[in-house]
Amino acid sequence: MRALVQTAFGGPEAVSVQRVADPEPGPLDVVVQVDGCALNRLDLLQRRGPGILPGFSLPHIAGMDIAGTVAATGSAVTTAGTGDRVVVDPTLGCGTCPHCLAGDSGHCAGLRVIGGNVPGGYAEFVAVPAHLAHPVPGHVGLDEAACLPTPWSTAWHAVHTVAAVGAGDVVVIQGAAGSVSIAAVQLATRAGARVVAVAGSDEKLAVAAGLGADLLVRNDEPLAEAVREHTGGRGADVVLDHVGAATWRRSLDCLRIGGRLVTFGNTGGDQVTLSLAEMYHRGIRLLGAGAYTPADFSAMLAAYAAGGLRVVRAAECGLEDLYETFDLEGSRDLVGRVLVRP
Repeated sequence: MRALVQTAFGGPEAVSVQRVADPEPGPLDVVVQVDGCALNRLDLLQRRGPGILPGFSLPHIAGMDIAGTVAATGSAVTTAGTGDRVVVDPTLGCGTCPHCLAGDSGHCAGLRVIGGNVPGGYAEFVAVPAHLAHPVPGHVGLDEAACLPTPWSTAWHAVHTVAAVGAGDVVVIQGAAGSVSIAAVQLATRAGARVVAVAGSDEKLAVAAGLGADLLVRNDEPLAEAVREHTGGRGADVVLDHVGAATWRRSLDCLRIGGRLVTFGNTGGDQVTLSLAEMYHRGIRLLGAGAYTPADFSAMLAAYAAGGLRVVRAAECGLEDLYETFDLEGSRDLVGRVLVRP
């Protein structure tokens, strides 16, 4: 089969389209013929250098967010058959540690990530454990499904599992035109919240508005003042912040007394200054939303299948085009997902 194989670290020269052996399913695996695989920032980071995921080694086939059709099944598989349309949850725990037994496989010490530290979807075929291949309803396109797994599950975990966003909440979403935030805006709106979208340009804010955001604030505008005017002086119930240090102070300033700051990223810097007095006097709850769970993935997929939500795609390319397309993921101008068609 054809696959985009990483053999070194660096720029586009670190990857090339090669012919490699077709994957064979183990007894509990399925082989998926890849219809589409969405580009992730992790792909770019691991091309540039090692040290992101334990167990990563070269040569490597990246690609975490995969949808396609089952081409073959292992001898013990009973949950899927040839021709089934599926989307893949890329995270796989050991199944026996306390985290896995508690349904929290994302924190498994032996975590394997399809496309992260085991072969992924920048290929014509990929082998995955059958229980990670979820059915895609007929009314959902495989191109849509490939855009869902990582960002939408992460957003579901932040909005619902950690923040417990409910009807009437005012939710501020930083970096509101990123892939995770595009999902979070819609999920929070669907939960009955009023969404304040924060982004760096009018074009990005227009995308958030089209997805249901109530108030639009540019990065260069005073956020706390805008939020307090919007809420009659009260402040936001929740801030969802995957940017990090660059937005930390603004996120805190717009929270109400007893508000919840949910942090789940650090692309804008990792280290912040924290005043304990401010936290306890204002009753601020600081919540980390790390790895999503299998239950989050299933709930997200069911919600998307129920209708009323949509993915945003920025571009589409083939394996040969991915040399030039890789760096789109690192661009601040990117809005939506880049879909790779093997």
